[in-house]
Amino acid sequence: MLTRRDALGLLAGAAALPSRAFADYAKPRGDIRTDLAKFFTDAGTEGTFVGYKVEDYLLISSDSNRSGEPKLPASTFKIPNSLIALETGVVGDPDKDVFKWDGVKHNNEAWNKDHTLRSAIAASVVPVYQEIARRIGPERMQKYVDLLDYGNHNIGGGIDQFWLTGDMRIDPVQQIDFVDRLRRRVLPVSKRAQDLVVDILPVTKVGDVVIRAKTGLTDRDHGQLGWLVGWAEKGGADTVFALNLDVREPRHIADRMTISQACLSAIGAI
Repeated sequence: MLTRRDALGLLAGAAALPSRAFADYAKPRGDIRTDLAKFFTDAGTEGTFVGYKVEDYLLISSDSNRSGEPKLPASTFKIPNSLIALETGVVGDPDKDVFKWDGVKHNNEAWNKDHTLRSAIAASVVPVYQEIARRIGPERMQKYVDLLDYGNHNIGGGIDQFWLTGDMRIDPVQQIDFVDRLRRRVLPVSKRAQDLVVDILPVTKVGDVVIRAKTGLTDRDHGQLGWLVGWAEKGGADTVFALNLDVREPRHIADRMTISQACLSAIGAI
């Protein structure tokens, strides 16, 4: 796992120990692209974008500060939560196992119905994933969070709240570390679980480029932070990325994808 110090060292172009994400490759170069910050400014917000161009061994960031700041993962934790659910058998089949709606009305209408794992990650259904976390339980959850080397490993604050309002924190470079290991299917869980999670990740197509990525959004009491993490597939070249931004206005929710695509385009990933 890249520590904040390692991340800033890489992004400054200094020598730093490679993380597990980069263990199979030459040590990546770091590049600060301050021109990328303009996409956030033009949208009327602040944020950070980090991209890892796998074929070029190049880690690119819009800045050298926020890119290393740990934040609540919010619904980006649905990625490891799905892996753990499949690995432990809490979910056997992402298309057949059904989570019944409990009848509690939510403002998001997409949450007010039954869901499978596939539909729940597509609609980012928080209550389903809270139920999944409760079924996994604290002991198994801690075991797998440690095994996956995810963020700061801290599941304090409630088994169904730690990634939303609790003690879990992860920075953008750590997000890339984790997602890249999933992309390469080298996480310490079964290949089946990894294949299934990659398959159910939401997909956005931009021309011939496929973006597999998960959103996240904290509530107003916890910073109203928006995430998008995943990777872009362009032919045989992949770029793993993580973006977070301050959601100051409702339109900034959609800007997670808009700005990510703008940054990916600027670095030649789409």
